[in-house]
Amino acid sequence: MTLKILYWFPRILAILSILFMLMFSLDSFGGDNPPGKQILGFLMHNIPVFVLIIVLVITWKREIIGGALFIIAFFALGIFFKSFSGNTASLLIIAPFLVAGAMFILHDVLSSRSKQ
Repeated sequence: MTLKILYWFPRILAILSILFMLMFSLDSFGGDNPPGKQILGFLMHNIPVFVLIIVLVITWKREIIGGALFIIAFFALGIFFKSFSGNTASLLIIAPFLVAGAMFILHDVLSSRSKQ
């Protein structure tokens, strides 16, 4: 039962966190800009989201590598959002990636032990 929870919880957490970040990019569709600039702004805002989706796909097959990539993504987003030097509120947005990464690694370790 615990392994099943450790299997699904980080995946759902990562998906919801990615969707939450995606939601913030919808503000690029407001204003007086032409539609081409709005779409370009939307795509530029979503570059971190696209990277995180790729990491999630990798994680689905290789949990330990993907878990490490999620932890690296946490630190990269922390530097990008300046979370560690004054913008501590952004830690609420990126902290789920650290938790999900740790849980992916934990699930991989525990499942490999139970197979032995």
